[in-house]
Amino acid sequence: MQPRRRDCLAGAAALAAGLSLPARAAGEPGLYRRGNDADPETLDPHKSSTVAEAHILRDLYEGLLTYDNRGAIIPGAAESWSVSEDGLTYTFRLRADGAWSNGDPVTAQDFVFSLRRILAPATAAKYAEVLYPLRGAAAVNRGERPPEELGVAAPDPRTLVITLEGPTPYLLELLTHQTSIPVHPPSVEAHGDGFTRPGRLISNGPYILAGLVPNDRITLERNPRFHDAARVAIPRVAFIPTPDLASAVRRFAAGEVDSLADLPGDQMAALKARFGDQVVLGPALGVAALAVNTRKAPFSDARVRRALSLAIDREFLADAVWGSTMAPAYALCPPGLDHYGTPPETTGREALPIDNEAEALRLLAEAGFGPKGRPLSVEYRFNTTDNNRNTAVAIAEMWRGLGIETRFVYTDAKTHFAYLRDGGDFDVARISWIADYADPQNFLFLLVTGNDGMNAGHYANPAYDALLREAAAERDLARRADLLARAEAILMHDLPWIPLLHYRSKALIAPRLHGYCPNLRNAAPTRFLRLDA
Repeated sequence: MQPRRRDCLAGAAALAAGLSLPARAAGEPGLYRRGNDADPETLDPHKSSTVAEAHILRDLYEGLLTYDNRGAIIPGAAESWSVSEDGLTYTFRLRADGAWSNGDPVTAQDFVFSLRRILAPATAAKYAEVLYPLRGAAAVNRGERPPEELGVAAPDPRTLVITLEGPTPYLLELLTHQTSIPVHPPSVEAHGDGFTRPGRLISNGPYILAGLVPNDRITLERNPRFHDAARVAIPRVAFIPTPDLASAVRRFAAGEVDSLADLPGDQMAALKARFGDQVVLGPALGVAALAVNTRKAPFSDARVRRALSLAIDREFLADAVWGSTMAPAYALCPPGLDHYGTPPETTGREALPIDNEAEALRLLAEAGFGPKGRPLSVEYRFNTTDNNRNTAVAIAEMWRGLGIETRFVYTDAKTHFAYLRDGGDFDVARISWIADYADPQNFLFLLVTGNDGMNAGHYANPAYDALLREAAAERDLARRADLLARAEAILMHDLPWIPLLHYRSKALIAPRLHGYCPNLRNAAPTRFLRLDA
């Protein structure tokens, strides 16, 4: 057997001798059928918020900078940039051959328009706060200053100047994110929110939107006007939503999809035995947690939140439920972030399970609850996948040992996250976050007071907010790391989010697909992949 994907997976284990792989149907020539986590809510980059949307938008659009298939930051619409001595002004030089899919040139003014648009209150962007490092961004987003006062300028068509409020070590990585993607101003002005429809969407990335069938597939075709079109090897890609992981694996085995971006964790041993090195695991920057409604009694009581946390056996979840494809999480931030040390943890890792249970019972008793007389009742909401369902059942069983009564409410991912963002009433809800850049700020900003698009449980702590503000103004990276660690320690005491697991990427990659490289950013732009004929 010839080795596959020599460029990225040379270290993958060879198939066991005698392993019989399932027969796969021949793929359609030139079409990459790409399994995606969920159907997107939107293809408007300024209103997007999910990883599933990010994968599609990364193919449709190109920001100032972008990722290659190894997760490295590379030039995108900008060919070069410089930074002022004080670190507060970034000047980008756009490439001369940048073009929109209708032939219009990509200009610096397009980026000015787009950054003003995402921060304008009328856009109601879910991710607007990610761009608050830009000078005036917070005030613009709150409607306190006009968009024209945002710290972005275009002195000429190929020069974009971004001015910051304070030092932002992660700015270049931030500019790879979908919030920083440009939109085509004439299309937005002509069609409003309808600019994302097939036949109207004008993009500047390696692909253009060819078709959209909700809950079935989104089809993209190679953009002949993309500046690097000659090296885009795959002419068409269909993003196929695969929220039902067991069904997705069956589709992969039958040759109906060429890759899956998630796998059922409780089946990992069987999947590895069945598919060999087509199962690809890698690092990731993400956390799965339980958001707790801190405005709603009795979950407004930190003792109740700490009791719920102490009862959870994270090692069991990671190993038995997720097949060791996740790591136990006792902190919000995962290890390995840039500009940070070891994240501070909540209690529970070092104690014996029986001791954690005893402490949890004590905390519940202090809060007025107990197995007899007044049991705590919890509504647990989650978006439906096999892994999420199994996790919910396991946690409910752990809580049952404390006399806690758990009932489930579950929906598809689109409905679940929209419900949380829109201020829906809940007790405890599954929430997850995949970092947009490898800095602790990208986790800690989620729980700032007023960040209601992300802070679903409405957590508010002035001391926490003050530490993040102080860190945002701190130029000394060691001092900044200390401030952020002190802020995370507050979170791990208050537990507005109960961390459960830190992510690893897990994928199924068909033999006909080449160039997939597991990486910390979980970035796999289709433009860098190849298909066998």
